[in-house]
Order: sequence, then C-alpha cells, then structure tokens
Amino acid sequence: MKKTLFGVAAFATASTLFLQHYPAFGKAPNAKKKLTLIASPNYEKNKFKNTSDTTMSNDLKTLGSMIKDYVQKNPDLTPVRSLPMENFQWNHLLDSQANVTWFGHSTILLNLHGKTIFIDPMLGSSPSPFPQIGGKRYSEKLPFDINDIPAIDIVLYSHDHYDHLDIDSVHLLKHKVGQFIVPLGVGSRLEGWGVAPEKIKELDWWDTFDHLDIEFISTPARHFSGRSLFDHNSTLWGSWVFRSGETSIFYSGDSGYDTHFKKIGEKYGPFDFTMMECGQYDDRWATIHMKPEETVQAHLDLNGKLMMPIHWSAFTLAFHAWTDPIERVTKAAKARDVAITTPKIGQSVVIGSDDYPVAEWWNLV
Repeated sequence: MKKTLFGVAAFATASTLFLQHYPAFGKAPNAKKKLTLIASPNYEKNKFKNTSDTTMSNDLKTLGSMIKDYVQKNPDLTPVRSLPMENFQWNHLLDSQANVTWFGHSTILLNLHGKTIFIDPMLGSSPSPFPQIGGKRYSEKLPFDINDIPAIDIVLYSHDHYDHLDIDSVHLLKHKVGQFIVPLGVGSRLEGWGVAPEKIKELDWWDTFDHLDIEFISTPARHFSGRSLFDHNSTLWGSWVFRSGETSIFYSGDSGYDTHFKKIGEKYGPFDFTMMECGQYDDRWATIHMKPEETVQAHLDLNGKLMMPIHWSAFTLAFHAWTDPIERVTKAAKARDVAITTPKIGQSVVIGSDDYPVAEWWNLV
C-alpha cells in the first residue's frame, strides 16, 4: 500500500514539474515581475482581467456537447486539397508603399514605409505544445522558405496562445529581430526562450511606444491568456494600433465583440486598414471570439475603411466548416456596404489603393 501511495505521489510530482517546466509552455512572470504588473488597472488577484465580464461555459452539459462534436467530426473542418498561395519574395519589402501580406491565420507581415513588422509570426506546423499530436496546418508549407527570412525590424505579439506565439518561430527569429513589442507579461515567455531583455518592450492597454517613426498603441481585447494548467491569465492580451505619417492601421488580435472597438475607433479612428479576426468561434465561447457578423460590426465601430479577415485558413480550432468564416464575413460585409479584401496566403495588399484582392479563391479548393 505504501509503495502504491509513494508511486502515485512520485507520478503526481513528476507530472507537476513537467507541466511547470516543459519548454514550450514558456516561463510565466515570476514573483519579481508580478510586482511590476500589479500597477496595471487590468491586473487583479494575481491575474489579468477583461473590462467586461467574460465567462465560458464549462459545465458537464457543455463538455458533453463538445465531446459529441469532436467525435462526430464535421467533414468540412479542413480543406480536401492544398490551398492556393502566392510565392512571397522577401525583396518585396523594398517597396516603399505601405502594404500587408497575410500568411494564414493571424500571421501578418506589415511593411510600413520601409519598416517591417511581423505580427504574431506563428510559422510552425501545429498550434500545440505537442506538435506530434496537435492539429496540423492546412498547408504543408509556407509561401516562402523560412531560411530566406531577412532581418526584421519589429516582431509584435497579441497574446501568448500557441496559434500566435510559437516557441520554434521565436528561436528562428530572435537573432534577426531588432525589437519585440508585446502585452504585459509576455516578455517573460520570450526571455525564457533566449530573447535579450533589452530587445523587449511590454505595454499595458492604452500605452504607446514610438519606434522607428511608428507609433505603437496597445489597445484592449476581450480574450484570455495562458499556455499551461498553472498560468491562466498570467499575461495580458490585446489589440494594436499602428500609426505612421498619414497611415493608421488596426489589428484585432483575438477578441470577443464588446464596447472596446467603439472606444478605440473614437480615440484613434478612422483606420485606413483593419485586420479583424473572423474564425474559430462557437456559441459556447462567444465572449472570446467574434462571429463573422460581429467582425463586420467591430470594423464599423472602429470607423475602418478596408477590412481584411484573419484568424482562419490555417488551423482548425473550432467545430465550424473551414470556409464558414470567410463565407459569412464576406456576405455580412456586402450587406453592410463594407469594403473587404480577401487575399490568398502570401498575397500582398497595398494600403490606400483601390486595387485590392477580392477573389473568392476558397471556392476553388
């Protein structure tokens, strides 16, 4: 009996240590770091919080319905063929025109007047701490060779979830990047993976940071954070505003619909271009991910001109068909007379131009 109890205790201890120290989980803010976080009005009882009550159903009925959906498996969760892509050439970055290139999901390269900003560069094959068993990227490859990535001025993250912050991508990029800009606490993840602290700038909501003639403004989102069982909401999440010269751009990050879009629009709008999440939604977690119709409303709240839907077409993280987000968001945009661009993965969009991609390429997959 004693041997059995000792074995159980040893297993529990080993499991706890593993869950606390497995490299892909990343380091959460330590006790010293937390002393700097308590000054944030968004930090309470050792955690970050949303401005509105944000809960997700986790009762047995909800869990049962999710298990049922998982077992039944919607046959349209993933594409049946490879997605069409544009072969991306990095020398395109020499173009002086402000432009955006989408690499699927929420990975975006922003070329803003000669400065490069890599947003949520998730370049891995699986949004999971265990890629061998996690869901795979729809496309077997990216629209560029990762060995060709040149020096990048800025990498910016919206939050620490695996489909946005990827350990292997950080290791690949950390020596090529001049500056990392992140929400409060996320710097601890990067430092744990070898990014020099002096290259990291952390911002709270409504903080601003001027770098390379670009103003970066951290703005709210309605979401959550965490990479393991022990670090729920230990780091902040957010959306971002970019302003340079006459150009103003908004990136939603992950967010449920809420009043913060209107507040951001009133304070910093209008926006020439918005990059808005429209996928991975479900009624059971409606407070943390927008449905496509809400995406269009949020764009209108922001007083945006041209919208690019993101957070779709790379990974399956919900139970809807993989094309459902883009079909619904384009329909809703048309009904609301909203200008929307739908580039292929690897295809660039020139900000401020009336000539932008609108082909419904997903219908050919």
